[in-house]
Amino acid sequence: MVSIAVNGCCGRMGKRIIELAQLDPHVKIVGAVEKKGHPQIGDELGSVKVSDDLSCFKEADVIIDFTAPQVSMEILDLARRFKKAVVIGTTGLDMEQINRIEQAGKEIPVIFSPNMSIGVNILFKLVKEAAAKLLGYKVNIVEAHHVHKKDAPSGTAKKLAKLIEGQTGRAVDDIQAIREGEIIGDHKVRFESDVDVLEFSHSAKTRDIFVKGAIEAAKWLAGKKNGFYNMNDVIGLK
Repeated sequence: MVSIAVNGCCGRMGKRIIELAQLDPHVKIVGAVEKKGHPQIGDELGSVKVSDDLSCFKEADVIIDFTAPQVSMEILDLARRFKKAVVIGTTGLDMEQINRIEQAGKEIPVIFSPNMSIGVNILFKLVKEAAAKLLGYKVNIVEAHHVHKKDAPSGTAKKLAKLIEGQTGRAVDDIQAIREGEIIGDHKVRFESDVDVLEFSHSAKTRDIFVKGAIEAAKWLAGKKNGFYNMNDVIGLK
């Protein structure tokens, strides 16, 4: 049984993580945390109550955080202090913040990914392999999300661009970010030459793909030695 505490439990992701985790016989939710003054403090989410008491993290094997960059850094510091494993799925982090997460892996087990979807992480691998072979091709990335998403381009689009740059040595300058309606998350990578076009795409039908990935990540991370991990480790992609 893996004990999990969820920070940002009343957000879209946090609430759904708690809902699905309570259906998993291998998971126990021991903390549902929100910021002080949140109007839902004291409300029940299934079998747990929303609290602003961060000491519940001490009871968890793994802390899950999908909030905002600065909040995630604060939770990371708490995880280090309490010597707890942490899964961070927050997007919009800058390189300094990502480096802080990576350095924390020297003290605690950490998983960070801009996208917890298993399908998207397979997309990462396929795009990386394609970029290594399609060196003369023009590259275009298009991502679409709901109007509430604050960062643009998405963390997933940035990761795709970074993977391609690592193979080709050239920056991907053509990244289009669309914010419309309630789109969960669509990503398309297009490689184009004078003679052909190759496209890779992924479309999220519900947020549950990210939620399930985060829960699986937490289950995998529990009991692991200190280190900086990603979803490739969780799903066994080399």
